[in-house]
Amino acid sequence: MNPQARTLILSRSVLLLFLIACGCHSAESSQASADVRANPDPPPTIVHQHDGNEAMVLKLSRISGLTIGSVLNIPLPGVLETVGQVTFDDRLVSTIISRVSGRLKDIRVSQWDTVRAGEPILSLYSPDLMTAEAEYLEAASLPRPAPAASADTLETTARLKAAAVQKLELLGLSPADIAAIKAPTPIQWMRAPISGIVVTKMALRGAQVNPGDQLFALATLQRVWITADIYEDDLARVHVGQALQVVTAAYPGEVFKGVIDRISPALDPATHTLQLRCEINNPGEKLKPQMLARVRVITRPGTALMVSQQALVFDDDNYYAFVLTGSDRVERRTVTIAGWNEHGYARVISGLKPGDRVIVRKSLQLNALWRAAHGESS
Repeated sequence: MNPQARTLILSRSVLLLFLIACGCHSAESSQASADVRANPDPPPTIVHQHDGNEAMVLKLSRISGLTIGSVLNIPLPGVLETVGQVTFDDRLVSTIISRVSGRLKDIRVSQWDTVRAGEPILSLYSPDLMTAEAEYLEAASLPRPAPAASADTLETTARLKAAAVQKLELLGLSPADIAAIKAPTPIQWMRAPISGIVVTKMALRGAQVNPGDQLFALATLQRVWITADIYEDDLARVHVGQALQVVTAAYPGEVFKGVIDRISPALDPATHTLQLRCEINNPGEKLKPQMLARVRVITRPGTALMVSQQALVFDDDNYYAFVLTGSDRVERRTVTIAGWNEHGYARVISGLKPGDRVIVRKSLQLNALWRAAHGESS
């Protein structure tokens, strides 16, 4: 065989071996691809647990960047702080209403004026009042029954006089005003029932009024209320009569003192809070209604559940957290939270317990997978 033929045969042999090798490699690659396609990671699925709650099963290790944290029980100091609003103590508020039909004749005070108890505030022209005074004078002028008069006559005379006095009292006259009546008059002076500030004025000179119409409201600010909210899990730390301190933005260097006067019997189901009514001494009447104040209640130490804000997902008007219940199993729980003064964390009111392991990063991605597993759109 000549050299050229030998070279040609050798070249064909090498080419044949190369093609065989390529064919084998392609077959192995095709088989590997088929194996991958035949055994992919299963999609997330929803399962029902023994306690009746749903859980999602998925390969958590395949989610890049996923981190896990814990729900912590943080100790609280022996001071409970909250924010409240100043209001009038309604036990120190008095209203002046018209008890007869008539017309306002003269008005001596305006809104925010300070008045003294018994001071004349306005005069009211009322024919009804004149009629009642005439009936009183007629009853008072009845002759005294003779000693030999019957018991019925004595009783009737006494009843007429008592009824006339009672009618004038119901129309707003004091015993001194009644004793001073000498002749019927349609003019009645209405007096301040307490010493205080005119906080509401609806009386206008010349206006027609009817029984039940409110004309003035008087109040004193020597003592005020502050209504403040506390969370449900702090309820055991407070009680009626507990001392507290109040600081305001208007007087940052001054501390006002008071006590818890009442605790609301009802809980707000939306915020899991209830209200404290605090009675505060107000020297100098510096605290004004609607003013905001920071309330500090000295109490025993407590605890609070805290979770990273990154672990929370807001969806369908609720907050959710994904709790790790197995190596590749998470449970979506509804969580009620409150504010927390440490940045990046939220206070847990309900839905989680100390030590729960929650997904911190990638919680939004898990929520999308949860919705998809339920056939919902994100």
